[in-house]
Amino acid sequence: MADDTSTSAPSTDLKSAEKTSVLRVITYAGAIIAFLIGSGFATGQEILQYYASYGYWGVFGTGLIVLVLISYVAVEFFLTGRREQFEKPSGVFYYYCGKYLGTFFDFFSILFVFLSFTVMIAGAGAVFEEHYGLSKFIGGIALAVVVSLTVWFGLSSLVDVIGKIGPVIVVIAIALGIFGILRDPDGISTGNTILPNLDVTQASSNWFLSGLSYVGFCMLWLAAFLAALGKTVKNRREATAGGLLGGVLFSVACMVVGLGLLANMSRVFDSEIPMLVLAGDLGPWVAAVISVMILAGIYTTAIPLLWTVSARFFDDKTKKFKYLTIALAALGTIIGLVLPFSQMVNVVYVINGYVGIVLLALMLVKTIRHLTSRKKS
Repeated sequence: MADDTSTSAPSTDLKSAEKTSVLRVITYAGAIIAFLIGSGFATGQEILQYYASYGYWGVFGTGLIVLVLISYVAVEFFLTGRREQFEKPSGVFYYYCGKYLGTFFDFFSILFVFLSFTVMIAGAGAVFEEHYGLSKFIGGIALAVVVSLTVWFGLSSLVDVIGKIGPVIVVIAIALGIFGILRDPDGISTGNTILPNLDVTQASSNWFLSGLSYVGFCMLWLAAFLAALGKTVKNRREATAGGLLGGVLFSVACMVVGLGLLANMSRVFDSEIPMLVLAGDLGPWVAAVISVMILAGIYTTAIPLLWTVSARFFDDKTKKFKYLTIALAALGTIIGLVLPFSQMVNVVYVINGYVGIVLLALMLVKTIRHLTSRKKS
């Protein structure tokens, strides 16, 4: 384990001097967005529990916390991965947390990331069951097969795939959120008023803890993936711009969708897939398109989740990596199709979000020390 912390390679002046590519920045931002949207965001269940269920404070308070901290986290993981050139992606935990806490976060994050993959399976199953009227086993198994085949071909192809899909899904989600607001502008204040009388599942006891918890679980998703991706970043400008763009766009999308759900709270508060409720108002064909978008969002997040777990144990593209990927996909399918989707989002994400807050605190300390040492030198 100690080798992970010691493996580093300083960035060169040549790399720093390379011209910044707008396309690469957009691709990096797209990869971050695509990773984070997942089944929770795409279905609206995550936004309902972490944002809209707290009313105005949830949408804007949680939204601003996430905007600032996710942007910081994305940039920091990118820059650290580029600077340290970790031999294994898990090295990022040892860098921030030291040997003992690093070991804890290393193994805890892998367990959490795998459980998050099972949530993606459950989300796909819920879409097939609630929208298409088909067995959830068809949706879950189909997702597992497609995702495992994509991961089979490695990190580089993975980024190419999800980096292009992510921004498209966010644009559609924002458009749907705006429609939800415009459909009944007064519905936002009405939704905020009736919330205390509705049995809405919430991520935490208040919006502030909800925001921290949300950032916490997103961090545990992003850590190893962005540290590995950071090794491929050409220069600091691309890393910083890609991280900021991804963090800001994702956070704004969450707030817009949150307002759309709040405006229709009386109809979405007990739905497994709130986004399909909004889409249904535009017509069956729109709901059909949105259901495909949701599945695409689940797909783009499930891929790096599964890759992260397999890459923890074996090198990318090796035979052992590929065999483990298939085995994990099969196990995740079994687990993900047993529990209800909304229950899995609430339990898996929230518990792990609080653990992620500890990692956030350690990151901030490390960042401050790093900046201080640079100024002295």
